[in-house]
Amino acid sequence: MEFALTDEQRLLIDTTRRFVETELYPHEQEVERSGALRADLQQELKAKAIEAGLYAANMPLEVGGGGLDGVSWVLYEKELGKTSYALQYGCVGRPSNILLACVGEQRERYLLASVRGERTDCLALSEPGTGSDLRSMKTTAIERGGDFIISGTKHFISHADHSDFVILFAVTGEEQAAQGKRKLMSAFLVDMGTPGFTVLPGYRNVSHRGYNNSILQFTECRLPKSAMLGEIHHGFEMAGMWLSSTRLQVAASCCGRAERALELAKQWAVDRVQFGRQIGKFQGVSFKLADMAVELRAAELLTLEAAWKLEQKIADDMDMAMAKLKASEMLAMVADEALQIHGGMGLMSDLPLERIWRDARIERIWDGTSEIQRHIISRALLRPLGG
Repeated sequence: MEFALTDEQRLLIDTTRRFVETELYPHEQEVERSGALRADLQQELKAKAIEAGLYAANMPLEVGGGGLDGVSWVLYEKELGKTSYALQYGCVGRPSNILLACVGEQRERYLLASVRGERTDCLALSEPGTGSDLRSMKTTAIERGGDFIISGTKHFISHADHSDFVILFAVTGEEQAAQGKRKLMSAFLVDMGTPGFTVLPGYRNVSHRGYNNSILQFTECRLPKSAMLGEIHHGFEMAGMWLSSTRLQVAASCCGRAERALELAKQWAVDRVQFGRQIGKFQGVSFKLADMAVELRAAELLTLEAAWKLEQKIADDMDMAMAKLKASEMLAMVADEALQIHGGMGLMSDLPLERIWRDARIERIWDGTSEIQRHIISRALLRPLGG
């Protein structure tokens, strides 16, 4: 096993970290207090990210992306994860990997334009009655007159308010399975402003302020067959591909924020003096730091192993589930302990800890809850034994 970083990976970490600290950190308080990312600031920082070579780093070289290998991509996501989602996703875009399924005219209009930073995508899976159970999806795409007619509602759609088009999943049929009939899904590319498609404000969220969610309503929205992304009825597989990579991204991001919280806690343990001693000299604090560091290291190793397996094309759902589960639950523990070490100051908005603490809560829910990750892991363990 080789644990050493290459020179290119060290340069990538340094470049991304410097960009995050110098260009994004200074705007965290503004975004946090206003709950929005100003359009002019977004465009300014986006241009800087493109100039720094950090935009669309997740995409292959052949389409103009950064072409990062699996481990390098995770190292990059870890550094971006140290700041708020509003700033990192709003300004340092990573187009959805599903766009690699674009063909013909779709490639220039959606894939290549997104890689260049000219257009931004969002992805619509969740519905008011559909969360973890994608097969219960109610949004339909019915063929009529050579087109598809879309009807239904999506919610919890991240950054739709800053997007130019949506990658929409809808039911296009059904098939007979061992457990009975089950729905078949397909993916579609839908431009904002398409007749019959409306974007409404979403819900106020305690986590990731400024990284807003929206409600998407489709009422007899007519799409040409050319709007279909990939093959008909293969949407479930495409969604699985996207969820697999986003779970690894969430794990990396959690490790980044946990590292930031731990660094703040370590510095406070040295700077804060009580009863004539640095509080880090007391076991009540020093042992917390030790446990935080161990949990962070364990999550990082799981995440890096999953990234390596992904690059070698030997990763499975359990690898991604383990990384996401461990890292998201580790972040919750580290953020809480870092705040506890800071005492009352930890809850003040002068420090980023209370934001990291709040933001940590959603990581155990989106892109598959902790319970779903445990289901994936236990299923993988028992199936070979006939369970």
